[in-house]
Amino acid sequence: MNQKKYVRIMSLFLWLLFCSIFIGAPTFIYLVKNDSLGFFGGLPSLSDLEKPKTDLSSELISADGVSLGKYFRKNRTAITYDELSPELISTLLVTEDYRFKEHSGIDLKALLRAIFGKLTFQFKGGGSTLTMQLAENLYGTNSQNQGAIYSFSSLGQIVTKLKEWIIAFQLEQSYTKEEILAMYLNTVEYGSNSFGIQVAAKTFFNKLPSELDYQESASLIGSINKPTRYNPVYNPNDAKAKRTEVLYNLLKYDIIKRSLYDSLVQKPLLLNYKVDNQHQGLATYFRSVIRNRLMNWCKENDYDLFNDGLKIYTTLDSRLQKHAETAVTEEMSRLQALFEVHWEDKNPWIDENNQEIKGFLENAIKRTATYKNLQLKFSGNPDSIKYYLEQPKKIKVFSWDGEKDTLLSPLDSMRYYKRFLQAGFLAMDPNSGHIKAWVGGIDYKYFQYDHVKQGKRQPGSTFKPMVYTVAIDNGYSPCYEVVDAAVSYTVPGQIPPVWRPNNSSGKYSGEVMTIRQAMARSVNSITAFIMSKVGPSNVVDYARKLGFTSPLNAVPSLCLGTDDVSLYELVGAYATFVNKGNFTKPEYITKIADNNGNILQYFIPETREALNEQTANLMLHMLKGAIEERGGSGVSLDPWLKENNDIGAKTGTTQNGSDGWFVGVTKDLVAGTWVGGDERSIRFREWILGQGARTARPIWQNFMLKAYQDSTLDYERALFTPPSIQINVELDCNIYKGTYGKDSTYYDIVNEGDIF
Repeated sequence: MNQKKYVRIMSLFLWLLFCSIFIGAPTFIYLVKNDSLGFFGGLPSLSDLEKPKTDLSSELISADGVSLGKYFRKNRTAITYDELSPELISTLLVTEDYRFKEHSGIDLKALLRAIFGKLTFQFKGGGSTLTMQLAENLYGTNSQNQGAIYSFSSLGQIVTKLKEWIIAFQLEQSYTKEEILAMYLNTVEYGSNSFGIQVAAKTFFNKLPSELDYQESASLIGSINKPTRYNPVYNPNDAKAKRTEVLYNLLKYDIIKRSLYDSLVQKPLLLNYKVDNQHQGLATYFRSVIRNRLMNWCKENDYDLFNDGLKIYTTLDSRLQKHAETAVTEEMSRLQALFEVHWEDKNPWIDENNQEIKGFLENAIKRTATYKNLQLKFSGNPDSIKYYLEQPKKIKVFSWDGEKDTLLSPLDSMRYYKRFLQAGFLAMDPNSGHIKAWVGGIDYKYFQYDHVKQGKRQPGSTFKPMVYTVAIDNGYSPCYEVVDAAVSYTVPGQIPPVWRPNNSSGKYSGEVMTIRQAMARSVNSITAFIMSKVGPSNVVDYARKLGFTSPLNAVPSLCLGTDDVSLYELVGAYATFVNKGNFTKPEYITKIADNNGNILQYFIPETREALNEQTANLMLHMLKGAIEERGGSGVSLDPWLKENNDIGAKTGTTQNGSDGWFVGVTKDLVAGTWVGGDERSIRFREWILGQGARTARPIWQNFMLKAYQDSTLDYERALFTPPSIQINVELDCNIYKGTYGKDSTYYDIVNEGDIF
C-alpha cells in the first residue's frame, strides 16, 4: 500500500471516528431523548423530574403526635438528608458510589472499569452511579416506556443505559447531592415489605435512620441489591457475610479503624424485628373504619390513599387509646373465663327458653367465604362440602393467653370462635366532639367486625334518657313522682294489641318514686308511663336531634331500647347533655396534609343546638342519679372515682341478657361500652350475669381509673361546668316530697289496671 492510499484511508477512518463521536453520538442521544418515531420509549418530563412520583405510605397520626398506622401498597415513608446518620451515609457511599460527590451523575472511571470487566469476563464492579440507580428506581428505565428497538435485547440494554445517563445528568442539575442521596435511600427496597430507609430502620432495628450505627447500616445497605437473599431474618448467614463485606469497605477507605472492624464483624445480627401489620398496633378497628371514609375523600379529591403519602391527623389520643385497649383486654379476658366456667362443655347459643339452637353452626357457616368457595367447587355435591367442612387442618387461633397452634376443621373453628364474647368501647371529648379512643372488638386480627359504628344492637335501658329528655324539655321536673305498678298500653295494629312492660325483676314494687329515682334504678314501668305522656313520635323526634340516624319505630316499647342503634350514636347523644345541649357529631379527623405538609382540608365537627341549656343541665342531674340515688346502677363504682367527681351514668341490658351496656359522662370525657356475643343468641343463661353493670361497667371504670391516674394526661376528677343560666326547677325533691304526680291520671287509676 502506497503512502498516499494509506493517508486517504486513515483520513477516512479519522473522519468517520470524528463523525461518530461528535455527530453520531449527539444525534443518537437526541433521538433517544426525544423518542423519535417511538423507537426508544419516552423519558420523564421536566415536571416529572421536578416532582418525581414514588409510592408513599399514607399515615394516621394521633392528636398527641404518635403514628397509629399506615395505608400502603409499598410501605415507604420519605425522609430528608438531615434525618440520616453519618454512619449510614458513609456506609452507603463506600459500598455503592465512593466518588458520588465528585461526578455529575456519570462516573467515567467506573464506567470504563465495568466495560473492561465485561469484555474480559472479570467483573470488578458496576458502572452505575447512585444517581443512575435513582433514575431506575424513580422512572423504571429497565421496565417502563420501552420502544420498538427493545425487541433487540442488546440494543435495548444500550438505550436503557443511555436513558439512565440522560436522567442522571438532569437529576444532578435539578437536585443537590444531599437531596439525591436521601432520595436514593427513600426509593430502595430492603426486604420484609420495607421500602425506604425510614421503614427499613424501624422494621429491622426499631430505630430512626438518624440512630443507625455502622453494623446496622451495613446490614441494611448490604441488602439493597438482593433484599431477599440478604434478609437478616430469613437468611442470617448470608446477611452476616454481606455485612462483613460492607464493613470491609469502610475499613478499606479508612472510615473505620481495624480494631473497630474486628469488633463489628464478630457481633451477631442484633435485630429488633417487627413488620408493620394492619392487624397489629394501636387502634386497629379505628384504622379499618376510617379507611372507607378516607378512600371516599381521596376519590372526591383525586388522591390515592395507598400511594400519595398523605398525613391524616386524627382526634385519637394514643395514651387514652392504650388505656381503652388495656381495659377491654383485662375485663374481657376475665369475663370470658367466667363465661367458659358458666357453660363448661355446653354450647352457649340458646333460644328464649334456654335450649340449644339446633343446626346453629351449620347455618352460621353457610354465611362464610369458606362455605361459598366450597359451594362453587362442589356444586350439587353436599357430601363433598360436608367432608371438607369437617376436615381438620393446622391453624393458629386466638386465645386470651396468646396465639395458639392447633388442628381444627372449619366447623370446629366456627364452634371455637362463636364462644367468645365481644366488646365495643368509645370515648369522646363532649366539648369538642373529638373521639379520643375507639376499640371495636377484642382482637382485630381474628374478629374484624367493628362494634362501635358498624355493629348495631338493642340499647336497652341506655335509651331511657332519650325518653326522659322529652319529659324534662316539656316541663316535667326530676322530682315528678310516679308509682311503680303494672300498666298495659294499646298498640293499634299489633297482635296482641296490648303491651305490658315488665320490670327486670319481674315484679312491681308499688313504690312512689321520682323520675330521677326511676331512671337511676332503671324501672321499666315508670319509663313506659312517661313514654305514654310524651308520645313515641316525640321521642323519635328528639332522638334524631340527639344524633340517632338508625331506624326508630314510634311505638311504646321504644322507651325500653328495642330498636338497634350503634355505640357511636349513643355516646354522641349523651355528650350533648355535657355540651350544654349542643349536639356535636363525633369526629375523628382534624386535618389531612400532603406528603410535603401542605394542608389539604380541615375537618370541623358538625354541631347544632339540640336542647336548651336548662334541659341539658337537668339531664345531667338525672344521670347523676345513677351514682347518688339509692339503688342506682352506678352506686357501686370505685369510691375513689366518685370522690370530688361528677359522674352521670346509665346501664342497659336487653332481654335475656344478650347485650350489656354502660355509658358514663364526666366533665371532659363521655365514654360508652357494649358487651355481648357475636349473635344475640350467644349469652349467659341467667339475665343477671349478662347485665350491663356486670359486663360493660367494669370496662368503663377500668378505663376511667387509668385515664385519671395517668400523669401525662390532663384529665382530672372534676365537677360539671355550672350552667350559664339560672335553673328555675327545684332539684331538692325532699322539699316537695309527696306532691308531684298526685294529680296525674296515672297515680289515681294505675292500681285499677286500666289501659292507656
